[in-house]
Amino acid sequence: MDRSLILLPVGLFFFLIFFLMLFLIFFTGAIVIAFQRLGIPWFLAYFLFWLSLIGSFINIPVGEMWSEKEIVRLDYVSFFGIVYPVPRLEKIARKTVIAVNVGGCVIPVLVSILIILRLLVLDSTLLLRALIGVLIASVVFFFSARLVKGIGIVIPFFIPPLVSALLALILAPWNPTPVAYLCGTLGTLIGADLLNLPRIKRVGASYVSIGGAGTFDGIFLSGIIAVLLVF
Repeated sequence: MDRSLILLPVGLFFFLIFFLMLFLIFFTGAIVIAFQRLGIPWFLAYFLFWLSLIGSFINIPVGEMWSEKEIVRLDYVSFFGIVYPVPRLEKIARKTVIAVNVGGCVIPVLVSILIILRLLVLDSTLLLRALIGVLIASVVFFFSARLVKGIGIVIPFFIPPLVSALLALILAPWNPTPVAYLCGTLGTLIGADLLNLPRIKRVGASYVSIGGAGTFDGIFLSGIIAVLLVF
């Protein structure tokens, strides 16, 4: 038996493990650096990262949305021994469960609230510019989001961080970090998710999670990548 046939899968397995570890270290370091640039201590940044990672598996239902769907049913009528199909429109109720993801939505929003409170005390001018940025970003993300039948709301992953970083550099070039994060998180949440919720009725999704199923989600990563882009 050729021993290389045995060693190859084992070597490939360890290579994939090594590559995955390098990616995880790089990914963790990038997120921690982003949090530190927001003024969060390194130990708290690590805690937020792992909390977000674990919370990405937790979805909390917060409401339900009902809609009606018309379907065509056939009734059969017999006339002089001949059976005729008669189409009939019937409305059926359809429920969509709305949930929020802890790692992808709740934690980024809490961090955003802390940033807003700090800016309210330390720099109200910067806060005003950040809120203007969030408003602009929300409009852009609303028109960039698309409804996918059976899935829900989707938006190209690169649009929120790029737009947020650009707005931050334009509105607050002397301190773009908090502006970039607020635009990336709150802008995506408001523009791509909340403003599009009424349109969910048209796509037939039975379950919608704001913040997605993991930390690789628009709201979480939009803020992090936007912060990294402005440096």
